[in-house]
Amino acid sequence: MNQSIEYALGALLLYGLADFMYKRGAAAGVEPHHFLMVQTWFFTPCALLYGLASGTLAFNVAGLWGAVAGVCAVVGYYNFAHSLRSGSVSTNATIFRLSFAVTVALAVVVLHEPLTTPKLAGLALVVVAAWLLLAAPRAGTDGARRESRSSLVRVLVATVAVGILSFTYKLGLRDGATPIALVVTQGLVAVTLSTGFTAYVDRRIRPSRPAWSHAPVAAVLLVTAFIFLARGLESGEASVVVPVAQMGFVVTALLGFLLFREPFTARKGAGLAAALAALASLAKR
Repeated sequence: MNQSIEYALGALLLYGLADFMYKRGAAAGVEPHHFLMVQTWFFTPCALLYGLASGTLAFNVAGLWGAVAGVCAVVGYYNFAHSLRSGSVSTNATIFRLSFAVTVALAVVVLHEPLTTPKLAGLALVVVAAWLLLAAPRAGTDGARRESRSSLVRVLVATVAVGILSFTYKLGLRDGATPIALVVTQGLVAVTLSTGFTAYVDRRIRPSRPAWSHAPVAAVLLVTAFIFLARGLESGEASVVVPVAQMGFVVTALLGFLLFREPFTARKGAGLAAALAALASLAKR
């Protein structure tokens, strides 16, 4: 198996588990900005320690792409965490990880990666999957429906942000950045922004107890996933590696069905199947 795909498969599992930890945090009542802040407190030191231990931490101008990734990470993961307060993880995590469509489109347009028939079919299937997952009728009161719509808007914002994040990794690597330099720079920017945002919102920095129980686990999973993603992008095309890595939504959805007893409808099953088909199509060479 191609090494870049092996790294992508490792990221797949870790992203899926991390997204599930976000749902567990939301279910425990953790405020999204608290979750993100505590996560970055652990994410950044872990990335630095890995870089120092591996002897691969080297900064240059190309590493500044990691700063763009940091901004995208804060926007994306904050909105994803917020969306899970009223949205199901099996649906929202699937939509969130469809961010690979944004990355593929940017890779084709900006980097001129080949636009093959399988990639076109994959992008079309993304549209179908999104329609199936987003257009299902919403039951409940008007207030509940408004909350549901707000959840979907937030997860769509998160999807676009993380799609751009993955693309900035490829740009940084193309310009000569090392994988860990991108991850560390992303973490430094994210921890600064998330801590500052929490201080602004709460007028203090005092994360809740449940945040300490869930966010550190998500941090370890995510820092490893981002390192795997960056390593995969060193030698692989963004339009191939990123879709495989984002398949983590399958892991998250299964955990949501099994552990949170989220309802499994025919429409949701069809949406998941279309998303998987899109992934398989985009991952073809």
